[in-house]
Amino acid sequence: MNNRRSFIKKVALSSIILGQNQLNAYSSENRSAAKIISTWSHGMDANKIGLEIIENGGSAIDAVEKGVNVVENDPESQTVGLGGFPDRDGIVTLDACIMKGDGSCGSVAFLQDIQNPISVARKVMEETRHIMLVGKGAKKFALEKGFTETNLLTEKSKADYLKWLEKSDYIPNINIENHDTISTLALDLNGDLAGACTTSGAAWKLHGRVGDSPIIGAGLFVDNEVGAAAATGWGEAVIRTVGSALVVEGMRNGLSPKQACIQAVKRIQQKHATVKDLQVGFIAIDKYGTTGAYCIQPGFNYAIGENGKHKLLDSESLVSK
Repeated sequence: MNNRRSFIKKVALSSIILGQNQLNAYSSENRSAAKIISTWSHGMDANKIGLEIIENGGSAIDAVEKGVNVVENDPESQTVGLGGFPDRDGIVTLDACIMKGDGSCGSVAFLQDIQNPISVARKVMEETRHIMLVGKGAKKFALEKGFTETNLLTEKSKADYLKWLEKSDYIPNINIENHDTISTLALDLNGDLAGACTTSGAAWKLHGRVGDSPIIGAGLFVDNEVGAAAATGWGEAVIRTVGSALVVEGMRNGLSPKQACIQAVKRIQQKHATVKDLQVGFIAIDKYGTTGAYCIQPGFNYAIGENGKHKLLDSESLVSK
């Protein structure tokens, strides 16, 4: 009897060890050495900086911050940072959030006159006990931390605003073609995830409007145990469904990154009578480096960087062309 019990214990122990070895092998085979994914074609520029950082041993949080800084600083990108489209009062207001895989996060909303809101959001995360600062308080905090006051309304965006004023159509255009929020997700060599999301929001929006981009769980969510997700498009639809958190929870429940993005898009569809004039896109990455994306309307693309190479992909969509 003792021999039989001993044999059973050995078999059980061997099964546990074998199972753990198989799990470790799966993780090893599927883990990307370093990977970064961003929304839209301007994500290519963000990824080039971010991938270089993580491939050289830098952190995912540095990669996403420095990557989106490139887009924030580009006046030709009229939906992010410097040169962003103003609201209907002619004022550029910026939103951003940043998050690490351990749950640390920071956010700013309705920020004016500060060029790099994502870096201010990181300061909120690292140097305060808070998560979100808004409006005048966010600007005051930024200036105290050494950020410089900058006129964000470029001549190009001002000209577009003055042209819009001729008709003053107060129904914001929902962008279903290209160029919107820059959201970036990265996996570093240590297996840590991080994400960043930054935008000037919907053009000609009501003064004071804040979208999903600075809201943890809506525009961005990151969890080292599972993966990360971020959104782009019409923020109100993302907020209503807590979109990015929904994507991560989908992966937690066994869905692939793409399947989880599809689930989130279909949830948005369920919450609206029609999605005819609505665009939302999601990107996701799991803890092994597998990526995915999905959107409502055709036209959303996303950039991926890995192994020193970069590519721009068209996302599959709920609505066909």
